[in-house]
Amino acid sequence: MKTTQILIAGFGGQGILFAGKFLAYKGLLEEQQVSWLPSYGPEMRGGTANCSVILSEEAIGSPIITAPDVLIAMNLPSLKKYEDAVVPGGAIYVDSTLIHEQVARTDVTVHYIPATQMARDAGAGNLANMVMMGHVLQSCPELSFDGTETTVQKLVPAKKAALVELNLKALQLGRDYEG
Repeated sequence: MKTTQILIAGFGGQGILFAGKFLAYKGLLEEQQVSWLPSYGPEMRGGTANCSVILSEEAIGSPIITAPDVLIAMNLPSLKKYEDAVVPGGAIYVDSTLIHEQVARTDVTVHYIPATQMARDAGAGNLANMVMMGHVLQSCPELSFDGTETTVQKLVPAKKAALVELNLKALQLGRDYEG
């Protein structure tokens, strides 16, 4: 596996930081080198949030990502802000429930996933982030869906154990999406 730089961005309250933490924790369980750098505005819920995750077989020199290989955009302001930063040949994942514009670039692979609507329809209304993660893990060649169950079980706190199955359901929805 090469070094993969992933930027997840959206509004506070969309689970941006949890999605990044999930990827980072999964990388740790797979014995990769990991960097997880959350960032959010002072507004928290409803404000901007983004999270940088770097997964690598080699030591990571800096947690700062200026040119992500993968962008996961959960809202239009995030897509507009980071679309041009993605490396040529990279991938952009768009929550098409909330973003109705198309990505203008032709030198990246674009995935439109109606994650928010899929989560709502499945009774997992606030887990669009995990629907996106499931699709990213399934479709990004540098990543793998393997080990997601173990990661979720270790990451979800005991007091929220009921959310384990819901998170796994959301991940599976994203994995199975073929839009």
